[in-house]
Amino acid sequence: MGEKKNYRVSAMEAVIKAKCPRCRKGNLFPVFIMSYRRLSDINQVCPKCKETLVPEPDFYYGAMYISYAFSVALVVTVMVALNVLFERPALSTYLVSVVVANLLLLPLMLRYSKVLYLYAMGRISYDESISDR
Repeated sequence: MGEKKNYRVSAMEAVIKAKCPRCRKGNLFPVFIMSYRRLSDINQVCPKCKETLVPEPDFYYGAMYISYAFSVALVVTVMVALNVLFERPALSTYLVSVVVANLLLLPLMLRYSKVLYLYAMGRISYDESISDR
């Protein structure tokens, strides 16, 4: 009756929630993922399992490529949406829409580029025995 059931966090859920790749419980970022405060900060070590989240100095520079891809995808999406919603949108409409969309989604794009880069290139494997603690 009082038995606590262990819930295993999937890799996709851990990525979406920006959790440590090793234990999938510790937060990668010291602040809420949509916060505009401390945009580039990432925890040096996982608060739960103490795994190093910055494998080497300047490791996250490679995340710029993912961030760039996010920005390109956002520009294309905004342009397609404007062309569907309006017959002939003005250039200023494109520019304002892209700038506003980038400002609104900046924390997500910057942080998720780091999350994806860490999961892809960080060489940190999930350890189920650690996540059970």
